[in-house]
Amino acid sequence: MKVVQPKPFTFEAGPRAVLLLHGFTGHTADVRMLGRYLEKKGYTSHAPIYRGHGLPPEDLVETNAEQWWEDVKNAYKHLQELGYEEIAVAGLSLGGVLGLKLAYSEKVKAVIPMCSPMFFDNSTQLTKGFELFSKEYKQLEGKDKETVDQEIERLIDRSGEVFSHLENSINEVREEIDTIYAPAFVVQARKDEMINTESANYIYDQIESDKKDLKWYEESGHVITMGKEKEQLHEDIYEFLESLEWKK
Repeated sequence: MKVVQPKPFTFEAGPRAVLLLHGFTGHTADVRMLGRYLEKKGYTSHAPIYRGHGLPPEDLVETNAEQWWEDVKNAYKHLQELGYEEIAVAGLSLGGVLGLKLAYSEKVKAVIPMCSPMFFDNSTQLTKGFELFSKEYKQLEGKDKETVDQEIERLIDRSGEVFSHLENSINEVREEIDTIYAPAFVVQARKDEMINTESANYIYDQIESDKKDLKWYEESGHVITMGKEKEQLHEDIYEFLESLEWKK
């Protein structure tokens, strides 16, 4: 069975733009519902897909954090080329890490990291997450259990380098996070099974933004944008965006 490949999206609605960034092993489905919600509220959104994502896991392990960062910069530039002058950025997990990097590298209206790791002390969980993603992808392709098991074993053997890139990216952003001055809304799921949830407190404490907030979602897991509290999350993000001083 051929797996349908996801695509980037741009939902144009108004002069205020939000760059939406997905997580590691994820793709635009991570943030599509948020994008549609913001569109109804008059906000434009754009979500790229980083290289290697939305594809077979064999493609993902051939990519690196520098390529993902380049893809994020190009997505930011895409919104600028469409004429948007004020751009906020919201990212899930790895997307939040890349969003924080954008916040100290470019001029952003605000930054919203969601369940974003600041400590690479969870490689076991990340490996399990990658293994689960690989298994589900191969099952969608219609492969039998023996083939799936063999292919995943080979993948895990090859995945060391991509996790090393992930670790370096997280460490780099953690070292620079105190140079962020853009307004920030830090989002964290209490039942997050993938990352060290102290990351949220670290981000909130270390950024130098005059306007910043941290909210915990008690019933949500790591992929908070698709969890049981997603409607509340949508409303909270909208309320935060509305509190900013936009030109238009």
